[in-house]
Amino acid sequence: MTLIRKIIHVDMDAFFASVEQLDHPEYRGKPLAVGGNKERGVVAAASYEARKFGVRSAMASRLAAKKCPSLIFVKPRFERYKEISLEIRKIFLDYTDLVEPLSLDEAFLDVTVNHFGLPSATLIAKEIRQRIKTETGLNASAGISYNKFLAKVASDLNKPNGQAVITPEKAEAFLEKLPIEKFFGIGRVTAEKMKSLGIHNGHDLKQYSLAFLTGRFGKSGLHYYEIVRGIHNSEVKPDRIRKSLGVESTFENDLMDISAILDSLKEKILPEFFRRLERNQARGRTLTLKIKYNDFTVHTRSRTFAEPIPLDSMENLSLDLAQQEAITNPVRLLGVSLSNLSRSDEPGEQLKIRY
Repeated sequence: MTLIRKIIHVDMDAFFASVEQLDHPEYRGKPLAVGGNKERGVVAAASYEARKFGVRSAMASRLAAKKCPSLIFVKPRFERYKEISLEIRKIFLDYTDLVEPLSLDEAFLDVTVNHFGLPSATLIAKEIRQRIKTETGLNASAGISYNKFLAKVASDLNKPNGQAVITPEKAEAFLEKLPIEKFFGIGRVTAEKMKSLGIHNGHDLKQYSLAFLTGRFGKSGLHYYEIVRGIHNSEVKPDRIRKSLGVESTFENDLMDISAILDSLKEKILPEFFRRLERNQARGRTLTLKIKYNDFTVHTRSRTFAEPIPLDSMENLSLDLAQQEAITNPVRLLGVSLSNLSRSDEPGEQLKIRY
């Protein structure tokens, strides 16, 4: 007999914005955006009050301000968000060691076998959400199902501050009605391609054979064929392998020349970059410089080495990469990242970030 897994996906509600409202009572009940300002930048997170006006994360802050003239912009405080995220992670670990963080504000938990021997994943999710509220003052939503994909979809059904269950018996009917863009692994471009083929929901997708889907979508075709049938065997993995680590910043005023770019790298970008490398004990073999111009075109330059790059070489290497770029327009964003990672204390082993 095949064991049916019990997977919970916990997703904090408007996490960054909710933390700001928690710490600053004057922001509560008001439309709030974390990141950017009324003139430039990008919204990192929006409160539910702001979302009523159509403000969303990843939206240009100037557009967000037009949609909601009373919108309050605050600078992100990632150290504070990480502090609370770690408190929440400790709650998860009270119930199971199988916790897979996706970001600071969401994680999968496999509670098939749990520390308390509790038989109901639904009740475990409810208890976890209550503990998060009691211990941090924040609301969380949760989804419960027999695989990660369905649990993640379920966590969005009763937001904010709710939870939903998709049982094996209900999965097929649920998936047939699900809009195609809601399927895990189907982004905007793929969704548009599918709609051009007449695939608008799970029922439509289910009509196509594996041969057709792999012919049109390559290796991803197998994934689409399986998930519409409720098949998603990915396990909850406690150690997530991080592919890169970096820092980037959008400037209030565009940088007009190479001198300003070099100064910003030395004074703002690289100091924070080095702090993150040290905090995560990260080393890597590929250093990449990212430049976004004010017309939103993005250029990257990188160097890869056979061995991990020494810390004391990274500043000069970053500056050298910048000087290789022909500055064609004013620059609105700079970033530096390190990839092909390994831990500084474990040469050759790919970096595993523990939250």
